[in-house]
Amino acid sequence: MGDEGLEVVDERQASGQSRRIDGVVIGMLVGFSADGEPVVAFPGNAVESGVGARTAVKLSSDDIGCELALMFEGGDPVRPLVMGRLHRPDAPPQEPRRITAEADGERLELRADREIVLRCGRASITLTRAGKILLRGAYLLSRSSGVNRIKGGSVQIN
Repeated sequence: MGDEGLEVVDERQASGQSRRIDGVVIGMLVGFSADGEPVVAFPGNAVESGVGARTAVKLSSDDIGCELALMFEGGDPVRPLVMGRLHRPDAPPQEPRRITAEADGERLELRADREIVLRCGRASITLTRAGKILLRGAYLLSRSSGVNRIKGGSVQIN
């Protein structure tokens, strides 16, 4: 018997994801996963927190925030491959990033020049230099055994 009547369907087309990325895309290293895999963001990526990537070059935490040259395995936007880090020869040398952590068993203090992000899955807490605190998540709960106050110059609900 032949295969004349069989139709091969691409899994991405079946799920409605027919988007393909060819060529080099400029992205950014946003961090590392728990197992050390680089996490990258690029224009048009569907995942706000970034996508796990394979890499052809060595990357470290000093590279977070740097621009990267990305390609995609089979053109698939969920399979980025870091080809290299972009360097700007005319740019002034960057100051070393000042990130400090202090712990004494009762208190943990993290300090950074621009922002601190705590992320777990789809939830994140971002502290910015301008004094903003951004809470993001699929579900937020505020619970208190005492008074639960909301104070501000203005309070907007919906």
